[in-house]
Amino acid sequence: MAEDVQYSRPSDIPGLILSTARYAEFRFEPHFHLDCHIGLVASGAQLQSFHGESLVLSRGAIQLMPPGEVHDSIASADQPYTLQTFRLSPALLDGLGEEITGRHYFPSQAAAVIEDSRLADQLLKIHSALRQGPTDPMRNETVVLELLESLFARLKQPAPQTITGNLSAQQLRIVRDFVDDHISDKIVLEDLSVLIGLDRFRFLKQFKRTIGMTPHAWLLRLRLEKAVALINANRTMPITEIAHAVGFFDQSHFTRAFRHAYGVTPARF
Repeated sequence: MAEDVQYSRPSDIPGLILSTARYAEFRFEPHFHLDCHIGLVASGAQLQSFHGESLVLSRGAIQLMPPGEVHDSIASADQPYTLQTFRLSPALLDGLGEEITGRHYFPSQAAAVIEDSRLADQLLKIHSALRQGPTDPMRNETVVLELLESLFARLKQPAPQTITGNLSAQQLRIVRDFVDDHISDKIVLEDLSVLIGLDRFRFLKQFKRTIGMTPHAWLLRLRLEKAVALINANRTMPITEIAHAVGFFDQSHFTRAFRHAYGVTPARF
């Protein structure tokens, strides 16, 4: 199998780099990183040397590698493997870490391997979702916040904040009024959270508890319902115009989301 390495950078999450690689013979000599790596073996196994010990990492393992830790790696048993990695800059990790844990700084983490196949599979799905286009900024913010919350909850150092309480009816009305007025625009979590004086993580948790959906899922459904109303009101309105009018900037993305929600394409609704 040929070696293959691909990198992508979600434009709406500065400081995040995603990599997907297939390695057969390539060997990582002893090295370190200046950013934090979250590594997941999707298939095969990786043999790694770290702190004088040898580790075999396979699917179900999550490796957290903080900046500055020296390690090396190679395919285990001379068999190819696939590696997917989140690379988070110190600035991104500090900012998100403060929101999730409530600390004014992000404590240094020791390298760790978490054996948790369910969480690993969730992270692999998040990795895949972040690499898909077109960009959906609120979805990307949501999955990255939930990714780190899951890891912090598993490590317990630092533990995520315990977010209690619901949004009030007035807060929900403020959010809904803003979305109604800006439905055709790009909307990110901070656009909504700042309206009611919350940070993104607290807003995400309280909104989900109050409504039963994440802000992204709710906004997506609202856009689709408004698209249905436009289709019903004007059967000759082009699908592309409908998509743009409710905030989809790519018709194929709109069509996929519509089919997933209603079982048919917009054209057949």
